[in-house]
Amino acid sequence: MKNLWFKRLFGSITVKLIGIGGERIINELIRHHVVIWNVKKLQEGELKFQMFIKDVSHLRKAVRIHRVKVRFIKRGGFPYWLKRLRRNTGLFIGALVAFIIITLLSNMIWKIEIKGASPELEYKMMNQLKQMGVKVGGFQFLVDDPEGIQRKLTAMNEDVTWIGVELNGTSYHFQVVEKEQPEEVEKTSPRHLVAKKEAVIVDYFVEKGEPVVTINDFVKPGQLLVSGLIGREDDKQKVSAKGKILGKTWYTTEVEVDLTTEFELLTGEEWKQMTLDFGNFSIPIWGFSTTKYKHEKVEQNKKELKFFKWTLPVAITSKTVKEVEIHTKSYKKEEARKLALEIAKKDLQKTVPEEAKILDEKILHEKEENGKLKLLISYDVIENIAKEAPIIQEEQED
Repeated sequence: MKNLWFKRLFGSITVKLIGIGGERIINELIRHHVVIWNVKKLQEGELKFQMFIKDVSHLRKAVRIHRVKVRFIKRGGFPYWLKRLRRNTGLFIGALVAFIIITLLSNMIWKIEIKGASPELEYKMMNQLKQMGVKVGGFQFLVDDPEGIQRKLTAMNEDVTWIGVELNGTSYHFQVVEKEQPEEVEKTSPRHLVAKKEAVIVDYFVEKGEPVVTINDFVKPGQLLVSGLIGREDDKQKVSAKGKILGKTWYTTEVEVDLTTEFELLTGEEWKQMTLDFGNFSIPIWGFSTTKYKHEKVEQNKKELKFFKWTLPVAITSKTVKEVEIHTKSYKKEEARKLALEIAKKDLQKTVPEEAKILDEKILHEKEENGKLKLLISYDVIENIAKEAPIIQEEQED
């Protein structure tokens, strides 16, 4: 029979008729459009069938006419299940409360471990984690996922090379690699200082060795700057040359910017919602009012609930929808040129040594094409051009 789930919803009952005339009662029920199923003849004078509880009144009327004994063998369905549940309310409530408590405990944070960090950095990171909600006793579904925590911690700690975040059950494990400033190793073997690129010497500071260049000299890569052989011609002493040779070097970079660009701006309008998800079905548990923006940015964080070590098919999702406005900005040629110069300078600063100084910039070529402004820019940079080079045997003999 199709749609048997109705039996569970409305409740069904198994009926046994004893006596002559059972078939007439069944016919009588059918004439009154009573649904019956699983009709079986047990033996002579006995019939068994099933019907809905709501139709028992029709059965009672038919029995009065035909004088057949009726026995109700088995009851089933939601009403009887609910009745049994009421008799065991305390047990059911206790089991439900225990399940909720265990689920909450399984989704709490019970341990935070940080390895590889100095005591000062560990204390700093613990305070940062508390601000993000990652603390012992907090709930995992109320904080960012490990990738989000990793991004935020890395952004807040510039003296850290890498932070690894791992969620293992109810414990967060952090592995930290701090930036190490390498100690300068004192060179004990004799060596020269030579040029590592073309440059014009603008200044020099020699601690050890004999300078062989002067200010305004043009040098090429590999050219000797400071000799590691000092003293008289007939009595040369070998030292490890040390110093800074500042030279003016040249860099060329190409950059392009759009004369018209689109960008997003947050209006400040937003709404938040938290839902309880069962597969593709979601139940809002906080934030029932929603607004549809023309342009919006959605931030979503989904946390699956756990029961001990097992992951339940249930998740808590927190969603933030922010309204954004799309703006179009058109740059005048002068504005685009200024922006291109700023971009090129920032890119150059990533390339040159940290102590280098950008002396001057000059636009070598400028071209406007396909809605873009393209610039070829030359920079004069002051930097230390010296690098160490070993003293070869022939020089020592000379």
